[in-house]
Amino acid sequence: MGEIAAIWIKRFHGGPMDRVKEAQLVAGRGIVGNANQGGRRQVAIIDEAAWSDALRDLGVGVDPSARRANVMLRGVDLENSRGKTLVLGECEIRIFTETRPCNLMDEAQQGLRKALDPHWRAGASGEIIVGGVIRVGDRVNWTA
Repeated sequence: MGEIAAIWIKRFHGGPMDRVKEAQLVAGRGIVGNANQGGRRQVAIIDEAAWSDALRDLGVGVDPSARRANVMLRGVDLENSRGKTLVLGECEIRIFTETRPCNLMDEAQQGLRKALDPHWRAGASGEIIVGGVIRVGDRVNWTA
């Protein structure tokens, strides 16, 4: 079992990532106030350990908001989680796909895109199947 380590909301595409203590998730839609709405990529999630591994390989420190994900988890491995359901607090997210690192990663720090490429280090994205409020510190686990 893990926990939510951080939450960010992206006000508009390409815009800043606002760190928040809680967020409202709407089933089938997305995070209230976040640019990504609808579709299957309603929430982007990263794993704190995978992020740390990428930075170790890169040899520099980069704020995790540079990844442009909505939620950072601690103690939950996202690798090969496609099709699984993740419970975050009172919400459920069905993992749709691995999130591939894009050119924005190298704009944040040269070489970050390559460092995030292996082992799902860039995270996963999914659709909200049960909405509600998530908070930093909420428990996280996979459904059976």
